[in-house]
Amino acid sequence: MNESNPYQIQLMDTKQQLDDVSSTFCVAKWKQVTMHLQNGHTHSCHHPRTHLVSLDEIEKNPTALHNSQYKKEQRKLMLNGERPGECDYCWKVEDQGDNLSDRIYKSTEQWARPYIDDIVSKPWDDNVDPSYVEVSFGNVCNFKCSYCAPHISSQWMEEIEKYGAYPTTDKFNNLEWIKSQKMMPIPNKDDNQYVEAFWKWWPTMYKNLKHFRITGGEPLLNKNTFKVLDYIIENPNPDLEVSINTNLNPPVEVFDKFLEKVKIIIDEKKVKNFKLFTSAEAHGKQAEYIRHGMNYDEWLSNIHKAFRVIPKIQFTVMSTYNILSVPSYTRFLNDILEIKNMYGKYDNLRTPMLLDIPYLRFPDHQAIFIIKKDMLNMIYDQVTHMYKNLEYSHWSGTANQAFFEFEADKLKRIYYLARDHKENEQTNISRRNFVAFIDEHDRRRGTNFVETFPELGDFYSFCKTC
Repeated sequence: MNESNPYQIQLMDTKQQLDDVSSTFCVAKWKQVTMHLQNGHTHSCHHPRTHLVSLDEIEKNPTALHNSQYKKEQRKLMLNGERPGECDYCWKVEDQGDNLSDRIYKSTEQWARPYIDDIVSKPWDDNVDPSYVEVSFGNVCNFKCSYCAPHISSQWMEEIEKYGAYPTTDKFNNLEWIKSQKMMPIPNKDDNQYVEAFWKWWPTMYKNLKHFRITGGEPLLNKNTFKVLDYIIENPNPDLEVSINTNLNPPVEVFDKFLEKVKIIIDEKKVKNFKLFTSAEAHGKQAEYIRHGMNYDEWLSNIHKAFRVIPKIQFTVMSTYNILSVPSYTRFLNDILEIKNMYGKYDNLRTPMLLDIPYLRFPDHQAIFIIKKDMLNMIYDQVTHMYKNLEYSHWSGTANQAFFEFEADKLKRIYYLARDHKENEQTNISRRNFVAFIDEHDRRRGTNFVETFPELGDFYSFCKTC
């Protein structure tokens, strides 16, 4: 890590400030919330599993969509220097040595770090107003990504209702498990008390927000997304950053309508900043296999279209690295580089595109940890490719045209985690489940894994022998 880099210095300063409270303290547990209103679940940060908020809690106080009793108990652990088990993503990264986890990255953000002293000064069971809110209004989606689930994607729900769970040992996407976890989505056509609670809370929440983000399902297929946009147009908030996730493959007329409203918000400065988040973790046909329903060329085309219509738009590409990312990831990185180069050279004060690279945790049969050690060189080469294309220049007209060091660092840590992973019987179970999933995927969806991923043909055959 280059500690002379201003951002790296800021990260280290944040780490020290957190450690002064406790070695496990993370601001996201207090100031960030994701609400899955389609089933009443919530969590702070995207890494821990969600938990159900009772209707009794939200009836008494809609802010319980964030301040659930369960979450308060996790906050207490952090203040006492204990590691909440649900946060093991970060603990694994931190246990690698000098690697910085998302506990540090998130707590450094402007919606987080300024609130550290305020958090520590109040009781652990205090009701906290979030500064970063993510919300999913429903599970309607036109994709069924390989690692997604029925409670998040209506396309997945239709498939599982038709064919049942996948024949893996964990019965991947088993509706019985989803039901047991009380995660079944409320049908889009039905009344939803969680959505109603959100809109009761919204006018108050809106005034205090620093960052608001809509996730999915596919947000552009949900009427509540456009209701939010219209509210923002009528009620400007100069302190607010707005982000919306989209797979960038909605119907053309829907995407055009969306861009029209976003253009008003950005051009008329209705909010402080507006960003789009989209996802991809491979190139071309391999990306389309992972994210079933995707048109990769259209995905790229709509990124360019958004920049043409709204030159000041900003993108973050969420790239959930998994075993299927390995063969084509360098080609995917080159597409990102081309976009950075094309739209980053005109404005040194704004970064048009960022690349975020978390690793897939669930399902474990698609996680990078099932990789054969002799395949690690492919990931090593991808990390090297990123470091060879780092952004160093601050000369006018050339900034923001390449990868930032913190982007490359995230892929590097995945390499180290995969390299240092100790194989055990669960690894072989996951490999066998990988074959079971792929075979059933091809049968149900008319795909052909070996033709799409010829580079993984030997790995596929190896997994059959595990």
